[in-house]
Amino acid sequence: MTPGERAPTGREAKRLETRQRVYEAAVAEFRRAGLAAADVGVIAKEAGVARGTFYFHFPAKEHVLAELERDEEARLAAQLERFLSRPHDLAGALTETVRLMTQMERRVGKPLFREMLALHFSPNRPEVLPGADQWAAYPMMALVVRAVELARDRGEAYPEADALRTAQFFLLGLYAVLITSHDHSRAARAEILDNFVATVLRSVEAR
Repeated sequence: MTPGERAPTGREAKRLETRQRVYEAAVAEFRRAGLAAADVGVIAKEAGVARGTFYFHFPAKEHVLAELERDEEARLAAQLERFLSRPHDLAGALTETVRLMTQMERRVGKPLFREMLALHFSPNRPEVLPGADQWAAYPMMALVVRAVELARDRGEAYPEADALRTAQFFLLGLYAVLITSHDHSRAARAEILDNFVATVLRSVEAR
């Protein structure tokens, strides 16, 4: 809620409270059964609503998952923005991004994290923020771009380093590493992630 905005009351407050219950019950069911096998009937029962109420608030199960992804990304972006507001170098910014992403993976669980990424790259991904520009829809990408630009300004990255392409390579690569290293030990996975960050840094470092 923005400053000066009134809290919803009456019917609108009830609608939002019901929607939140449905959302939380759906996320719990997704964690239990996965997106495809999740039962809308179970979600409705756990939320204490009729089955049709689920579809009133969410046209499909994918809309719940897209909202979960947006909420989680907004949380990560807020944390990364605070980090970038303090003195740091590019290595620190990329390492912090990895830390936040793995923290989110643990929070939602590996199966649901995998489902979120699959939906993220799906051409049928629901539009959670209709009409939003690319930076509003993908705040983590915007912040990694800023981190590379700041590194370029400080002389850490070479002057022609493409901040957007570097951020895309880093985040896409990070998603791929996280998904493909689920079965590795914690130590082996940490080493893979450290090597990945080092590779990205070498690709842009000033010489």
